[in-house]
Amino acid sequence: MPDPFHPADEEARAIARQLLAGATHAALAVNRPDRPSPSVSRIALTTAEDGAPLSLISTLAPHTAALERHPDCALLVGEPGTKGDPLTHARLTLHCTAQIIPNDVPERDGLRARYLALRPKAKLYADFADFRFVRFRISDALLNAGFGKAYLLAPGDILTDTGAAI
Repeated sequence: MPDPFHPADEEARAIARQLLAGATHAALAVNRPDRPSPSVSRIALTTAEDGAPLSLISTLAPHTAALERHPDCALLVGEPGTKGDPLTHARLTLHCTAQIIPNDVPERDGLRARYLALRPKAKLYADFADFRFVRFRISDALLNAGFGKAYLLAPGDILTDTGAAI
């Protein structure tokens, strides 16, 4: 069977970065801690300074418990257009490891400032005791940029600074 993926090129990298930077939410796929089956949730999403996915999640949510137990997860970003076949619109699947940021670490302040600058309405609940920022470390990504335009991407194809500390 032939490899369905094209080599990453500048156009694919630009599309992937645009999809991620423009995403206000994502579908988050996790492994449930209490059952041998996956689960999908919608989460709010933005990006950290280096372009990595960043969210704010509640410890009351089942997907948070799942990430605490099994941090490997996947995110799907990209919305179908209002017309045409939804499968012809670009979408990006990110295979990640979730890094839940404790509220008592200095790095949280920078992530909080960035998140609230991009999602100001989250100020209403960002400091509630049950909320945590979660940064997603990308291991690889699958970009489907339309029919016959599939790409396998590395973190460096998406992130703007792969040497970021958090």
